[in-house]
This record gives sequence, structure tokens and C-alpha cells, in this order.
Amino acid sequence: MKKIDLEELTNCEVLVMKVIWSSAEAMSIQEILRAANAAYGKDWKVQTVSTFLGKMVKKGYLDMRRQGRTFFYYPLVTEKEYGRQEIKKCVKLWGGGKISGMLAAFAKEQGLTAEERREIGGLLDELD
Repeated sequence: MKKIDLEELTNCEVLVMKVIWSSAEAMSIQEILRAANAAYGKDWKVQTVSTFLGKMVKKGYLDMRRQGRTFFYYPLVTEKEYGRQEIKKCVKLWGGGKISGMLAAFAKEQGLTAEERREIGGLLDELD
């Protein structure tokens, strides 16, 4: 796995990436537009999605290939790689660099049921 240290994605760009990550094949702008609008209740136009795609290509998250008159977009960064990067940022920002600090802050903010506490305890026990 390559180490990624890329410019941050906007919330809208993350939604577009999630659509692209969900596909096993490279996607055209029309396919991305339809899927994003359906999945996220958006009313984006082609130009809007085109702008997002262009920025994500420049940021290094996507690349594209041309087939006839159509461009197909595919990810250069996996969803798992991106998720790890985001988790590391959260731990640093909200947990003072410690995952326990981030989990405590999250638990305090969200509140945990007794069942969720048992579940987390079980997950931690499995790490041993």
C-alpha cells in the first residue's frame, strides 16, 4: 500500500469518490452523475460533476482514460487508503494523537449504549 499525503477532499468530492469506489469498472461522467444524484439526493448537473472530477484528478485521487469521445474515471487511491488517512487525521486532531483520546471524545459526544460498550470491549479483546 502506498502512503498517501494528498490535498484534502471536499465533502462533495468524497461523495463522488464513494460512487467511483463502489464500481468495479471505470465510470463515465454520465454514470457518475446518475449514481451520485440517486445515492445522495443531489440535483447536480454535468458541469458540476465535471468540476469535481477535474479537481480530484489534479489532487491525485483519480485518473482518466479516453475511449472514443468519452472519458472514463478510475481511482488511484482506494477507499481503504483514504479511510485510514482520515482516521489518522481524526486521531491527531480530536484525540491528541492517541486513539483512546479520540474514542473517548467520540463516545462522550455520541453516547454509548450498554450493548455498544460490550461490543467495543469484545472488539478490543479480539485484538489481543
